[in-house]
Amino acid sequence: MDAPASRPDTHEEEAALLAETITIKRDRLLASLTLIAGIGLIFAIPFALRAGAEFFLPVTAALVIAIALVPMLEWFERRGLPSAAAAFSCVLLFLGVMAFALLSIVIPAIDWVALLPERIGRVRTALQPLLDLVKDLERFVDRILRQLPSAGTGGNRTVQLETPNSMLDLLTSSAPHALIQLFFALLVIFFFLSGWTAMRKQTITSRGSFEGALTTARVIQQVVAATSTYLGTITFINVTLGALVAGILWWLGMDSPLMWGGIVAVLNYIPYLGPIASALLLALGGLISFPDPWTALLPPVIFIGMHMVEANAITPMVVGKRVRINPLLILLSLSFWAWVWGTTGALLAIPLLIILKTVFAAAGTPDIAGFLFEQGTLTHAGEEEEEEQSAGSPAA
Repeated sequence: MDAPASRPDTHEEEAALLAETITIKRDRLLASLTLIAGIGLIFAIPFALRAGAEFFLPVTAALVIAIALVPMLEWFERRGLPSAAAAFSCVLLFLGVMAFALLSIVIPAIDWVALLPERIGRVRTALQPLLDLVKDLERFVDRILRQLPSAGTGGNRTVQLETPNSMLDLLTSSAPHALIQLFFALLVIFFFLSGWTAMRKQTITSRGSFEGALTTARVIQQVVAATSTYLGTITFINVTLGALVAGILWWLGMDSPLMWGGIVAVLNYIPYLGPIASALLLALGGLISFPDPWTALLPPVIFIGMHMVEANAITPMVVGKRVRINPLLILLSLSFWAWVWGTTGALLAIPLLIILKTVFAAAGTPDIAGFLFEQGTLTHAGEEEEEEQSAGSPAA
């Protein structure tokens, strides 16, 4: 009597199992298409950013600077200033600091470039022992190569060298384009800051649930806090390092110590490569300023010692507690953005990495390993959700 009644239950179970199987296959198919599209975008976006650098570079730099200025904007707004007036005040302060930095570096640098042809003899005299060593090495290599059987050559190659333009011609040709990009970036900063409060409120209130609004507000706050904290702290450290270097160079009697301090402060924003460039430039400046080669080595040696203390003690102690980033990610981000946008991209590498890391930490990252090896569907919880789940689960 009960046998016929069990058959519909079996059909329902089979139908449910078939529907679940179809759903899993559909989800994995959509995940596969999403993964393929994501890989394509990863390879296409760098070339698009590089090709459209005239647009994307000032916009990205302006947005990073604007995010860093948000705490100052909110400070002005808490004092009763309207959003437009507060944004204009932030832009004016930023312009003042940038103008002071540029004037401190660019004007003395032009004088140094003008003095370079006159001082090149002093540099050659200071480097004469090293040049002699290089010549001896070249003679040794040539002697070895003459003893080896020479391979036939397909013909002589002609190398054409173009005469480099003067500094004045370079500045004259690039100044209008740079001024247009600067004006465009300042407009982006102003309009972003003037509409920040209303835009943030609209973004939070437009969420469909209270949890979504709370998550959106938390992500916005974390992005602003992480970016502004990092840039503010690093700026203070770099300016302090540059001021100390400028003071020591002034004590040594080196020309334009403020310019060298500014160069050290700016290049120190670029991890790894910036300090190397600063040491090389200081070595060149020392050779131009001092006739004695050992005295000329004092500026780079002193800077390297100060940088070692700053990079291994001060910066990890101050920044490491607030922003923790894998050194491999720093190196990859630096290489990527330097390839895309050159020196400016290298300056933006760490702030952009912090912004992306903060967003992905809250929104979650694709679980590619789970999709490939565990029959997953690319979904992955964010770092904060994982911490909450691990904290809420009982210990084994």
